[in-house]
Amino acid sequence: MPNKPRKILLLGGTKEAAERAAELVAQGADVTTSLAGRTREPEPVAGKVRVGGFGGVEGLADYLLQNAINELIDATHPFAIQISANAKAAAERTGVTLTVLTRAPWQRETGDNWHILPSPEAAVDSPPPGATVLLALGSQHIAPFARRKDVHFIIRMIDRPQAPLPFAKHTIVLGKPSSEPDKEASLLKAYGVTHIVCRNSGGPGAYGKIVAARTLGLPVIMIERPTP
Repeated sequence: MPNKPRKILLLGGTKEAAERAAELVAQGADVTTSLAGRTREPEPVAGKVRVGGFGGVEGLADYLLQNAINELIDATHPFAIQISANAKAAAERTGVTLTVLTRAPWQRETGDNWHILPSPEAAVDSPPPGATVLLALGSQHIAPFARRKDVHFIIRMIDRPQAPLPFAKHTIVLGKPSSEPDKEASLLKAYGVTHIVCRNSGGPGAYGKIVAARTLGLPVIMIERPTP
Protein backbone atom coordinates (compact mmCIF):
# COMPACT_ATOMS: atom_id res chain seq x y z
CA MET A 1 0.00 0.00 0.00
CA PRO A 2 1.49 3.39 -0.96
CA ASN A 3 2.35 5.80 1.83
CA LYS A 4 -0.15 8.53 2.52
CA PRO A 5 1.03 12.00 1.49
CA ARG A 6 2.22 14.35 4.20
CA LYS A 7 -0.62 16.56 5.45
CA ILE A 8 0.66 20.08 5.90
CA LEU A 9 -1.03 23.19 7.22
CA LEU A 10 0.74 26.26 5.91
CA LEU A 11 0.00 29.60 7.58
CA GLY A 12 0.37 31.88 4.59
CA GLY A 13 -0.44 35.23 3.08
CA THR A 14 3.11 35.98 1.89
CA LYS A 15 4.93 35.43 -1.38
CA GLU A 16 7.23 32.96 0.35
CA ALA A 17 4.25 30.97 1.59
CA ALA A 18 2.81 30.68 -1.91
CA GLU A 19 6.18 29.56 -3.28
CA ARG A 20 6.55 26.95 -0.54
CA ALA A 21 3.02 25.66 -1.13
CA ALA A 22 3.78 25.18 -4.83
CA GLU A 23 6.99 23.30 -4.03
CA LEU A 24 5.28 20.98 -1.55
CA VAL A 25 2.30 20.26 -3.80
CA ALA A 26 4.73 19.41 -6.62
CA GLN A 27 6.39 16.93 -4.23
CA GLY A 28 3.04 15.24 -3.63
CA ALA A 29 2.19 16.70 -0.22
CA ASP A 30 -1.39 17.40 0.83
CA VAL A 31 -1.12 21.13 1.55
CA THR A 32 -3.74 23.45 2.99
CA THR A 33 -2.81 27.14 3.07
CA SER A 34 -4.57 29.23 5.70
CA LEU A 35 -5.19 32.89 4.86
CA ALA A 36 -6.34 35.55 7.30
CA GLY A 37 -8.90 36.90 4.82
CA ARG A 38 -7.84 40.56 4.85
CA THR A 39 -7.56 40.67 1.04
CA ARG A 40 -10.83 40.26 -0.82
CA GLU A 41 -9.27 38.62 -3.88
CA PRO A 42 -6.04 36.86 -2.84
CA GLU A 43 -3.61 35.48 -5.39
CA PRO A 44 -4.16 31.82 -6.34
CA VAL A 45 -2.26 29.32 -4.19
CA ALA A 46 -1.36 25.72 -4.99
CA GLY A 47 -3.23 23.08 -3.00
CA LYS A 48 -6.20 23.69 -0.73
CA VAL A 49 -7.06 27.04 0.84
CA ARG A 50 -8.95 27.96 4.00
CA VAL A 51 -9.78 31.54 4.99
CA GLY A 52 -10.27 32.98 8.46
CA GLY A 53 -9.00 32.52 11.99
CA PHE A 54 -8.90 29.35 14.09
CA GLY A 55 -10.06 30.71 17.43
CA GLY A 56 -6.74 31.05 19.22
CA VAL A 57 -4.34 28.34 20.33
CA GLU A 58 -7.08 25.89 21.28
CA GLY A 59 -8.85 26.23 17.94
CA LEU A 60 -5.63 25.78 15.99
CA ALA A 61 -4.64 22.76 18.07
CA ASP A 62 -8.07 21.21 17.48
CA TYR A 63 -7.72 21.79 13.73
CA LEU A 64 -4.32 20.09 13.66
CA LEU A 65 -5.62 17.03 15.48
CA GLN A 66 -8.98 16.75 13.72
CA ASN A 67 -7.35 16.98 10.29
CA ALA A 68 -4.42 14.68 11.11
CA ILE A 69 -1.87 17.35 10.19
CA ASN A 70 1.73 16.07 10.17
CA GLU A 71 3.51 19.40 9.81
CA LEU A 72 2.67 23.03 10.54
CA ILE A 73 4.55 25.69 8.58
CA ASP A 74 4.46 29.30 9.74
CA ALA A 75 5.22 31.48 6.71
CA THR A 76 3.20 34.49 7.83
CA HIS A 77 4.24 38.13 7.69
CA PRO A 78 7.10 38.99 10.09
CA PHE A 79 4.75 41.34 11.97
CA ALA A 80 2.00 38.72 12.44
CA ILE A 81 3.23 37.93 15.93
CA GLN A 82 -0.06 36.68 17.37
CA ILE A 83 -0.62 33.87 14.86
CA SER A 84 3.06 32.93 15.12
CA ALA A 85 2.77 32.69 18.91
CA ASN A 86 -0.40 30.62 18.52
CA ALA A 87 1.32 28.31 16.04
CA LYS A 88 4.20 27.67 18.44
CA ALA A 89 1.86 26.95 21.34
CA ALA A 90 -0.44 24.71 19.26
CA ALA A 91 2.50 22.72 17.92
CA GLU A 92 3.82 22.18 21.45
CA ARG A 93 0.37 21.13 22.63
CA THR A 94 -0.21 18.62 19.84
CA GLY A 95 3.32 17.39 19.06
CA VAL A 96 3.00 18.47 15.42
CA THR A 97 6.28 19.50 13.81
CA LEU A 98 6.57 23.27 13.38
CA THR A 99 8.71 24.91 10.72
CA VAL A 100 9.06 28.71 10.73
CA LEU A 101 10.01 30.58 7.55
CA THR A 102 10.98 34.18 8.27
CA ARG A 103 12.30 36.77 5.83
CA ALA A 104 15.52 38.51 6.75
CA PRO A 105 14.90 42.18 7.62
CA TRP A 106 16.17 44.95 5.38
CA GLN A 107 19.50 46.42 6.37
CA ARG A 108 20.32 50.11 6.30
CA GLU A 109 22.69 50.98 3.45
CA THR A 110 24.78 54.01 2.59
CA GLY A 111 22.44 56.82 1.59
CA ASP A 112 19.47 55.55 3.60
CA ASN A 113 17.87 58.12 5.90
CA TRP A 114 16.00 55.90 8.34
CA HIS A 115 14.34 56.91 11.58
CA ILE A 116 13.77 53.61 13.38
CA LEU A 117 10.83 53.39 15.79
CA PRO A 118 9.24 50.50 17.71
CA SER A 119 5.61 50.78 16.60
CA PRO A 120 3.16 52.69 14.38
CA GLU A 121 1.91 54.53 17.47
CA ALA A 122 5.44 55.75 18.18
CA ALA A 123 5.75 57.03 14.61
CA VAL A 124 2.63 59.21 14.55
CA ASP A 125 4.42 62.41 15.60
CA SER A 126 7.50 61.88 13.43
CA PRO A 127 6.38 63.54 10.16
CA PRO A 128 6.63 67.34 10.41
CA PRO A 129 3.56 69.54 9.89
CA GLY A 130 2.83 70.02 6.19
CA ALA A 131 4.49 66.74 5.17
CA THR A 132 3.12 64.48 2.45
CA VAL A 133 3.56 60.95 3.76
CA LEU A 134 3.35 57.61 1.97
CA LEU A 135 1.68 55.44 4.60
CA ALA A 136 2.70 51.91 3.64
CA LEU A 137 1.68 49.95 6.73
CA GLY A 138 -1.31 47.85 5.72
CA SER A 139 -4.87 48.95 6.39
CA GLN A 140 -5.05 47.45 9.89
CA HIS A 141 -2.18 49.64 11.18
CA ILE A 142 -3.02 53.13 9.89
CA ALA A 143 -5.67 54.25 12.41
CA PRO A 144 -3.27 55.96 14.88
CA PHE A 145 -2.20 58.43 12.16
CA ALA A 146 -5.71 59.79 11.67
CA ARG A 147 -5.19 62.33 14.45
CA ARG A 148 -2.57 64.12 12.37
CA LYS A 149 -4.72 66.83 10.75
CA ASP A 150 -1.61 68.73 9.57
CA VAL A 151 -0.25 65.98 7.30
CA HIS A 152 -1.43 64.75 3.89
CA PHE A 153 -1.29 60.97 3.74
CA ILE A 154 -0.87 58.90 0.60
CA ILE A 155 -2.40 55.61 1.70
CA ARG A 156 -1.58 52.56 -0.37
CA MET A 157 -4.11 49.72 -0.07
CA ILE A 158 -4.79 46.52 -1.98
CA ASP A 159 -8.59 46.81 -1.63
CA ARG A 160 -10.64 49.99 -1.58
CA PRO A 161 -11.93 50.59 1.97
CA GLN A 162 -15.58 49.77 2.53
CA ALA A 163 -16.09 52.88 4.69
CA PRO A 164 -14.57 56.39 4.50
CA LEU A 165 -11.21 56.70 6.23
CA PRO A 166 -11.07 59.08 9.22
CA PHE A 167 -8.23 61.19 7.80
CA ALA A 168 -8.55 64.95 7.34
CA LYS A 169 -6.27 64.96 4.29
CA HIS A 170 -5.51 61.79 2.37
CA THR A 171 -5.29 60.18 -1.05
CA ILE A 172 -5.89 56.45 -1.57
CA VAL A 173 -3.63 54.61 -4.01
CA LEU A 174 -4.84 51.11 -4.85
CA GLY A 175 -2.38 48.36 -5.62
CA LYS A 176 0.56 46.42 -4.26
CA PRO A 177 4.03 47.91 -3.86
CA SER A 178 6.36 47.35 -6.77
CA SER A 179 9.72 45.67 -6.46
CA GLU A 180 11.00 48.03 -9.17
CA PRO A 181 12.59 51.19 -7.72
CA ASP A 182 11.86 53.26 -10.83
CA LYS A 183 8.13 52.60 -10.55
CA GLU A 184 8.14 53.45 -6.87
CA ALA A 185 10.15 56.61 -7.51
CA SER A 186 7.61 57.68 -10.14
CA LEU A 187 4.79 57.23 -7.63
CA LEU A 188 6.64 59.17 -4.92
CA LYS A 189 7.32 62.07 -7.28
CA ALA A 190 3.81 62.07 -8.76
CA TYR A 191 2.24 62.53 -5.32
CA GLY A 192 4.91 64.86 -3.96
CA VAL A 193 5.83 62.48 -1.14
CA THR A 194 8.25 63.95 1.39
CA HIS A 195 8.34 61.07 3.92
CA ILE A 196 7.63 57.33 4.00
CA VAL A 197 6.27 55.36 6.94
CA CYS A 198 6.65 51.61 6.58
CA ARG A 199 7.47 48.42 8.47
CA ASN A 200 10.71 46.49 8.09
CA SER A 201 8.98 43.62 6.35
CA GLY A 202 12.05 42.37 4.51
CA GLY A 203 12.00 40.54 1.20
CA PRO A 204 12.26 41.90 -2.35
CA GLY A 205 8.55 42.51 -3.01
CA ALA A 206 8.27 45.85 -1.18
CA TYR A 207 11.91 46.87 -1.29
CA GLY A 208 11.48 49.07 -4.35
CA LYS A 209 10.26 52.00 -2.26
CA ILE A 210 13.31 51.75 0.00
CA VAL A 211 15.67 52.01 -2.96
CA ALA A 212 13.56 54.82 -4.43
CA ALA A 213 13.68 56.74 -1.14
CA ARG A 214 17.45 56.33 -1.04
CA THR A 215 17.77 57.64 -4.60
CA LEU A 216 15.47 60.60 -3.95
CA GLY A 217 16.94 61.39 -0.54
CA LEU A 218 13.63 60.92 1.28
CA PRO A 219 13.48 60.09 4.99
CA VAL A 220 11.96 56.72 5.87
CA ILE A 221 10.25 56.26 9.23
CA MET A 222 10.94 52.56 9.69
CA ILE A 223 8.93 50.47 12.14
CA GLU A 224 11.24 47.80 13.53
CA ARG A 225 10.10 44.24 13.95
CA PRO A 226 8.50 43.19 17.20
CA THR A 227 10.34 40.68 19.34
CA PRO A 228 9.06 37.24 18.32
